[in-house]
Amino acid sequence: MDPVDPRRLIPRTDDLLALPAVSKARSRLNERVIRNLVRQIQDQARRGELPPGQVEGTLIAAVADRTATTLRPVLNATGVIVHTNLGRAPLSEDAVEAVIAASGYVDVELDLATGSRSGRGAGARAALLAACPAAEDALVVNNGAAALVLATTALAAGREVVVSRGELVEIGAGFRLTDLMESTGAKLREVGTTNRTHLHDYAGALGSNTGCVLKVHPSNFRVDGFTSTVPLHEISPLTVAHGVPLVADLGSGLLSPDPFLPEEPDAASALVSGADVVIASGDKLLGGPQAGLLLGRKEIITRLARHPLARAVRADKLALAALEATLAGGPPPVVRALHADAGHLQRRTDRLARELDVPVVSHDGRVGGGGAPGVPLPGWALRLPEGLAGLLRTGDPAVLPRVNDGSCLIDLRCIAPADDDRILDAIRKALAAFKAADAGGVG
Repeated sequence: MDPVDPRRLIPRTDDLLALPAVSKARSRLNERVIRNLVRQIQDQARRGELPPGQVEGTLIAAVADRTATTLRPVLNATGVIVHTNLGRAPLSEDAVEAVIAASGYVDVELDLATGSRSGRGAGARAALLAACPAAEDALVVNNGAAALVLATTALAAGREVVVSRGELVEIGAGFRLTDLMESTGAKLREVGTTNRTHLHDYAGALGSNTGCVLKVHPSNFRVDGFTSTVPLHEISPLTVAHGVPLVADLGSGLLSPDPFLPEEPDAASALVSGADVVIASGDKLLGGPQAGLLLGRKEIITRLARHPLARAVRADKLALAALEATLAGGPPPVVRALHADAGHLQRRTDRLARELDVPVVSHDGRVGGGGAPGVPLPGWALRLPEGLAGLLRTGDPAVLPRVNDGSCLIDLRCIAPADDDRILDAIRKALAAFKAADAGGVG
């Protein structure tokens, strides 16, 4: 008798779909997602990667683990507060509650008293103006790059944008400010040199074809040594005399000065110094959702809001709700991490070190997201074997450490104290797996 082809022993699709655990999963997973899981596991068995007798158990485990999103929560143990690869700013509890409330029908663009249409996101706008009284008006769009594109398009399409060569930077994922601005139809009028720009450079460039003057915070790009830049308060009289708007792209999201970051620009100071429009990000040092913030003179903000492009880049109701709650609620995680008490951080780190019997080393955190480049945030970290990094990243919960100089470092600056025991358990599991693998290799 010919042997039975093992592939004939693979359970049928309809039998797998009828399993009680799979049927129960239909209350939280789309039928297409469930069928794809069934197909993937059957394919594994057909390729000989999985014994036919393990198909049912593998499917039940896969269905139990599968959620409606593939995004995984991560405990950020890098010490980098605004971590771009982790979605930048984690939302505050107030902002999370606001997002949940806004996930249904909300009065985002409706006056309930009159039943008529109202200004979109009025609550977020009012919260911004309360947080930055130097601004006459505010507009929220979907991100900082969109805010720059909107300002450039509305003020200078077909005309010139005067900008220092030392500020023509490239931001994340290879996007260059030059490309963003030129995509709007504006023409860049570069002044000065990479390291030195003077007031007379701006003066010589202004003319009848100037749409606006742009000052860009260079983010994590710095030139030291023989340098010269022109501050806003010196450029402002020049732009006023020529009737040209002065736009300041600050990027990092501070609305007012922070003594922890004395060199980081903020919206209030930029407006007082003469900027007509300030651009900032909601998901950086402000600590809120991804959003592009435009604050400044009412006349110009109204002009931007009425431009057709404003509709294409407007913020959605979830971002508006989270932004308002970030501004009106308690300190968000970004602010708490930035101003974390050093003694408390050390005590938390020491406790975990004793539990794990591992050393503690000094470790400087960072703001991240292009904010406060080169500014250290002194702290401490657990020092673990470098081989634990991958196990921690792929564990449950997922933990992202910093790998440096042959060590895996765990910095608690961005970890909520309530999650210390979760970090402890994750490290214990990773250590056990690491030791087991090491013992197996030696044997």
